[in-house]
Amino acid sequence: MFFKSELLKEVAQQIDLVLNKIVAYEKQYNHLIDKVHPQYKESAKNLVHYLALRSFNSNKVQEQLATIGIPSPTNSEGHILYTILSIKTIINSLLSLNHSSYDIPELSPKVAKSLLERHTKHLFGKPPKKRTTRIMVTQPTLAAEDVSFSKDLVDNGMNCARVNCAHDNETVWKDIITNIKSADSKCKIMMDLGGPKLRTGKMKPGPKVIHIKPKRNALGQVVSPAKVWLAPYGIIPPNNQEADAIIPVNKKWLKKTKKDSFIIFRDARDKKCRLIIDNKEGLGRWASCSDSAFVTTDTLLNVFLEKKSNSEIHTVHELLPLEEIIYVFEGDLLRIDKQPILGEPAKLDAEGKVKEIAHISCSLPEVFNYIKPGEPVFFDDGKIEGLIDTVTPDHVIIKITSTKKNGGKLRAEKGINFPNSKIAINGLTEKDKEDLKFVAKHADAVNFSFVNNKKDVEDLLNEMKHLDASLGIILKIETQEAFKNLPSIILKSMENYPIGVMIARGDLAIETGWNNFAVIQEEILRICEAAHIPDIWATQVLENLAKKGVPTRSEITDAAMSQRAECVMLNKGYYINKAVKMLDKILCEMKHIQKKKDNLLPKLEFNDIA
Repeated sequence: MFFKSELLKEVAQQIDLVLNKIVAYEKQYNHLIDKVHPQYKESAKNLVHYLALRSFNSNKVQEQLATIGIPSPTNSEGHILYTILSIKTIINSLLSLNHSSYDIPELSPKVAKSLLERHTKHLFGKPPKKRTTRIMVTQPTLAAEDVSFSKDLVDNGMNCARVNCAHDNETVWKDIITNIKSADSKCKIMMDLGGPKLRTGKMKPGPKVIHIKPKRNALGQVVSPAKVWLAPYGIIPPNNQEADAIIPVNKKWLKKTKKDSFIIFRDARDKKCRLIIDNKEGLGRWASCSDSAFVTTDTLLNVFLEKKSNSEIHTVHELLPLEEIIYVFEGDLLRIDKQPILGEPAKLDAEGKVKEIAHISCSLPEVFNYIKPGEPVFFDDGKIEGLIDTVTPDHVIIKITSTKKNGGKLRAEKGINFPNSKIAINGLTEKDKEDLKFVAKHADAVNFSFVNNKKDVEDLLNEMKHLDASLGIILKIETQEAFKNLPSIILKSMENYPIGVMIARGDLAIETGWNNFAVIQEEILRICEAAHIPDIWATQVLENLAKKGVPTRSEITDAAMSQRAECVMLNKGYYINKAVKMLDKILCEMKHIQKKKDNLLPKLEFNDIA
């Protein structure tokens, strides 16, 4: 015999243990399998089979199978029983034993592939021509105002649109959906329920000032003047053009200006500055400024309509207050208030010592019932780290333990995470229930935020039943608890059709720990494949490109890896169309060398090595 019989018998014994566990698990969880939607019967069984396989440590068996030259079952999540029985048949043949009495499972690799494709199609619609992975794009408010923006997204590769109920209102949401459907009637609409998202509260308004900043080189020399938009209040630059500063002024005198008219003023520091009118566009004017200037409400403007004319004196109109910012450094203390007290930076005395620490409120005061001293806390996607120092009925004192060297900036509406705190807050809020009424009428699927257990899913299903809503469900996995409960969450969700899973990598990485996240992301992909349900690769995909217009090398690699999912989500940004176009190209190219986790080997063209 080519292989030692002892090795083959040991492998056969392990395979029999797995088969027995599969039978036991299927019997144990049959009451859950019976409740799922008919479209998910085989998928639910296979998920249970996968859990049975993963109840063993199969590393040794994998090595033994590799020695024999038999593929491991670890890359066969979609058809577990078929693969296990195939291995058993091969081992029995090598041992010259009778074939097993098991029937050939209907869930073959071909059937598993077709099930995943069918479920994906029902959730996201037909696949695009040149790729199988869909592209989902988070919609900005601009999408409600400009139908050409929606058309550009569709033309560049968007397959489904995400509308976040945490922002804007029903009027804006409806306009966004109308514009998208006018661009492509088949584009799927996914709407996020805000969920019990824990965020920082509102800040006290800061000063009413505009900072004009020309671009400078390393020596401080101006290399490009600031591009300033002068216009009546509320008139924004046309065609989404970017301005370094927007200054509201009176339209009567502005109308009289023309190219080369100029404005001289003294800024808030009494520094003499100059604006030169470059051209007019509609009711506004584009001007350039080579001076760094701080412009405030009622700043006096000496307007020269022509180079040699007498000047007219006018003022800047009312400015909106800047958003106040709290700067924190390692070792600082920060107070989190239970009541919605407007946040403020730390107050210092004449010698620069802190006489009152910075403070800010939070959006979910209920968390005060669950957090304890010594537990970690993260702000703004982990940019600022701290430890809970003191918990009182009215506030919590946080000691900052890590942030940027030059200090972290904490603003309103930034996420707060307590990864080690056992916070029992339900995944469906009263606002979510109201928003769900709109979602049920206008969307194809609901993105269920902060689902933690099957009880949360049950609440959503009951609410959908009450509304007689026929919707797909996308489960946003954002917490450690949600990951640990993922199999039971999926089985409960399978009572609805179709469903999907979003790997919300931002919160999930913080909640599970940076060192654990890579493994957890991989495990979610595997569980989804075992259940034949599509997953969404989300958070910060091509983020630098979408916001700044230039991608980083690491995010290009991340975008390439996202091809393993059925859908990739992009967040909004000024250069979002550029990001969609880039992602489309990456996914089309990756399709030729990778299919899910499987590496493909197309013909490789290279120069002669001689």
